[in-house]
Amino acid sequence: MEWYEVVFVSALPIVELRGGIPLALYAGFTPLQAYILSVLGNILPVPFLLLTLHKISEIAQRWNMTARIFGKLVLRTEKKRDIIDRYGYPGLALFVSIPLPVTGAYTGCLLAFILGLKPLRASIYIAAGVIIAGIVVIAASMGVFGAFKFINFQFFNYL
Repeated sequence: MEWYEVVFVSALPIVELRGGIPLALYAGFTPLQAYILSVLGNILPVPFLLLTLHKISEIAQRWNMTARIFGKLVLRTEKKRDIIDRYGYPGLALFVSIPLPVTGAYTGCLLAFILGLKPLRASIYIAAGVIIAGIVVIAASMGVFGAFKFINFQFFNYL
């Protein structure tokens, strides 16, 4: 497997870095390589999404089927707006940093679009959330002791 395949998988909606990191580790990349490639791949589409979601919304509204699908996505995403309403942009980073289904960079972009957040500032906070989520996913993928060895705590070298 090549590095660009990991970046591509991490840039896909739904899969994002939650799939990219384990795939990279399985393919033989080091944990640091897997982390960097997956985080970069997950952050890559964020600015483009934030700048084009208004146009995508307009296009989706032209046809009944796409309008219904986009409408359902918006309704589902709007249910998650409490954290951003309460904490603002840092809440957006917190929302994206939770590596669970429907809390990644794509949903963060849609949420920022729905709430009318500034694209540049939102992309910075979404990127911060992706970086934190990457740490959580790499730790979970490697196991607790593997993660500590990755960080290179001397105490765990003796276990």
